[in-house]
Amino acid sequence: MPRDTLTTERIVRTAIELLDAEGLEGLNMRSLGERLGSAATAVYWHVKSKDNLVKLAGDEVWNEIELPDLDAVDWRTAATTMAHSLYNMIIRHPWLVMAMGTHVMYGPGKSRHDDHGLAIYERAGFVGADADRAMATVFIFVLGITLGESAAVTLTRRLRREGGDAEEQMKEMMAQASEIAMRFPRLHARIEAVQDAGYGEAPDKSLEFGLQVIFDGLEAQLAAR
Repeated sequence: MPRDTLTTERIVRTAIELLDAEGLEGLNMRSLGERLGSAATAVYWHVKSKDNLVKLAGDEVWNEIELPDLDAVDWRTAATTMAHSLYNMIIRHPWLVMAMGTHVMYGPGKSRHDDHGLAIYERAGFVGADADRAMATVFIFVLGITLGESAAVTLTRRLRREGGDAEEQMKEMMAQASEIAMRFPRLHARIEAVQDAGYGEAPDKSLEFGLQVIFDGLEAQLAAR
């Protein structure tokens, strides 16, 4: 493909598709070039390096997050909408969690998200660093609750790449973990109650419960002032 038919935007979109399908470990310029119908050298001309491509792709997915109209809804509704949108975005792109652990993620996409988040907590009544802390508390909670599901996707992909029946291996590992947990009464009771839960899966309604607790706590902080 001639160099001028490629664009950075097209490369980044295709990289996101490849990352969604294969994860960080499956992203390489040769595979990306094949998807684009282009030589890897032409891809490098646009994005410079694999690390830079991961940063560009990682920033682009932040544009998927919904930014609620702050003049149309109260701050809790707006914060809840953004938190759910963040959660869904990470679940769609589970490689992002790993990328955030190995790359400094920044750019207009994430900045767009962060700026609107700060506006929400300022609208609630937080000022300066307190608005930063409020936003960070929600972000860290949402990120944490996605870790299990992101890890499950990554683990399943690795098992398939290594050969064998990934689903059967996951069942065996879950059975071994359950056997160990049976020695502990509280874990035993929980496992009996959620027999069909998958690896790393949070209890049902955990996101809603956690957000409610956090927002109640933030409102209590505001009321105390």
